[in-house]
Amino acid sequence: MKTQNVSRTVLAAGVGAVLAATALLYVPELVGQGPPPPPGPAERATIAAHAGAQAALPDLAALITDRETWLRAHPDDDASWAALGTAYTERGTRLGDVRDYPRAERALRRSLAERPAASGNLDAQLGLGALAGARGDWRAAKQWGERVRKADPKRWPVYPVLIDAYNGLGEYGAAQKAMEGLEGLHAGALTRSRAARSFRDRGWREDADAAALDAAALAETDAEKAASLARLGDLAWERGEPEEALAQFGAALRLVPDHGPSLAGRARALAALGRPDEALRDWRAALARLPLPEYVLEAGELHEAVGLDGDARALYERLRTGTWARGEVALGLLDADHGDPAAAVRRMRAEWARGHRSVAVADALGWALHRSGESQEALEYAKRATDEGLRSALFAYHRGEIERTLELTGPARRHLAQALRINPAFSPLLAPRAAEAVAALGEPSDELPKELRPREVPPEEPVRPRARQEKRAEKPDTKPAPEPAPKPAAKPAGV
Repeated sequence: MKTQNVSRTVLAAGVGAVLAATALLYVPELVGQGPPPPPGPAERATIAAHAGAQAALPDLAALITDRETWLRAHPDDDASWAALGTAYTERGTRLGDVRDYPRAERALRRSLAERPAASGNLDAQLGLGALAGARGDWRAAKQWGERVRKADPKRWPVYPVLIDAYNGLGEYGAAQKAMEGLEGLHAGALTRSRAARSFRDRGWREDADAAALDAAALAETDAEKAASLARLGDLAWERGEPEEALAQFGAALRLVPDHGPSLAGRARALAALGRPDEALRDWRAALARLPLPEYVLEAGELHEAVGLDGDARALYERLRTGTWARGEVALGLLDADHGDPAAAVRRMRAEWARGHRSVAVADALGWALHRSGESQEALEYAKRATDEGLRSALFAYHRGEIERTLELTGPARRHLAQALRINPAFSPLLAPRAAEAVAALGEPSDELPKELRPREVPPEEPVRPRARQEKRAEKPDTKPAPEPAPKPAAKPAGV
């Protein structure tokens, strides 16, 4: 399970925020004085969106059907085209189905055709920013998001789009400022979930856990509650507490039985607890529900770790030949460890050249370089990945192995041991290798390294006493000898 676990529930929350800005609020027509009928599925999705909450997937599907039907009769409704495009993006993100993304782009472009950006169509521009983020095009997401923020700085749904974009580009200072902007404009589960991610990326684990607990308490729908519980499970897993992670994922799955991130998270926790058969079962369910590239790689590596090499190869081939959004890191790690490391280097260098300089890309590029024999260059990228703040067992392991190859024994021992302290079961393939490497390096020597020892200054040569005596003998003493003291006079007799 080697890819850095960054749950798609965070991205989906961001797309949901955009849906809140674009969806139309449907008010059922009142008949007489009786109470209004309960909201239907499309209305529930819209109400959730306006609250900044995740809608249930059936309700989201109903909203899409409702807008498609409306637009066949009203094709010039730019706001409905924007709402439809953003809903497609959210559904594609939450189902891992890239086929929804071209549909989203067509709807959003149609909205701009009906009402251009110059005329103030911020909804469509915001939707295009969310779509670019879902596709992993962080530069485009940043451009769209900054346009919308410049036009309307108080439009809070733009800030999740910008946070994702800045993180993807490795612009962590800007991401933190965008997070502060979101907190100043919007309260609720979505904002606290975002805060949890921000704290986690900075290495502030206790703060991340507290914010995720807040998000779970503030959640207004089952889908949003499940996403918040999954975030708590992810945090527990990353700090090496699989029992706690298992409890959180189980609670999420009781609310939403087919919640993809929770199925994947429970599979990781079960594998760490030595229950591989159950873990494999959950990986199959997760891939059927949410086939993300990082999940395919993790499932393949668990199969390989338990000796199911044929199944592992089939999953690796599925990843290699599939059509993915945001799959470059997983594909780079796949080639580095289970394919062609040189191809991994080319792939990750191209990603870096696009400006995608997150810690995950830095780690994958460094590992690919190491696996292709360029460990000295690899170390610079590994340092970028580990020095930013995120406490990742995988990143620490990669850096430690690179340092071990370079015969940097002390740093290698430190980072390999750190990987196991962060999460002793971070990967069914790599955690045992980390333990073996630490054992092979042995205990650190009690003797200080040469470069840390105090410099020895040779003492000045003393003058020997014998030499001083010889010098005095060579040069006679010219001082006069002292006169003897006078003898005392004799006393008279009888005195």
